[in-house]
Amino acid sequence: MAIPWIFPVRITQALFGVIVIGLTGYVVSTFYSYSWPYSDTVNFLLFLGCWTAFIAVPYLTFAPIHFPRLAHHYVIPGIEVVTMIFWFAGFVAMGSQLPPPRWCHSSTCSSLQAATIFGAFEWVLFAVTTYFAIIDVMNHRRSGESAKAAHTNAHLGV
Repeated sequence: MAIPWIFPVRITQALFGVIVIGLTGYVVSTFYSYSWPYSDTVNFLLFLGCWTAFIAVPYLTFAPIHFPRLAHHYVIPGIEVVTMIFWFAGFVAMGSQLPPPRWCHSSTCSSLQAATIFGAFEWVLFAVTTYFAIIDVMNHRRSGESAKAAHTNAHLGV
C-alpha cells in the first residue's frame, strides 16, 4: 500500500514548525536573560511554530482519518488558508526587520535568519496543501455529494 503524498508533507510541516520553535525560543531566551527588548514578530513566529506543530498539523492529519465528524469539508481549507496567511505574514515581517547578511554576526541574528527561511518554506508547503484543499472542496461541491446526502435523509409522508 502506497503512502499518500500528504503524509510526508505534513511531517515536514510539523518538523519545520518545531525547528522554528527552537530557533525563536533561543532568541527569546537570549534577549530575556539580558533584559533586552525584542520585536513582537519573534513572539509571532514562536506562536506560529506552536500553532503549526501542535494544533494545525495534528488536526489536518488525524481529523479526516480518525474523527471524520470533526473534519468538516470547509474547516480543513479554512485552517489551511489561515495557517498559510499567518506564515506569509510572519516570515515577511521578520525578514523586513533583519539586517543584511553582511551585518549579521551574532548567533541570535543567525537564528532569526534561519527562522525566516524555515517560515518561508512553511508558507510554500501550506500554499501547496491549501491549493489541494480548495480543489477538494470545489470537487466536493461539483459532485453534489452534499445535495445527495440532504435528499436521502428526507422521510416522505411523515
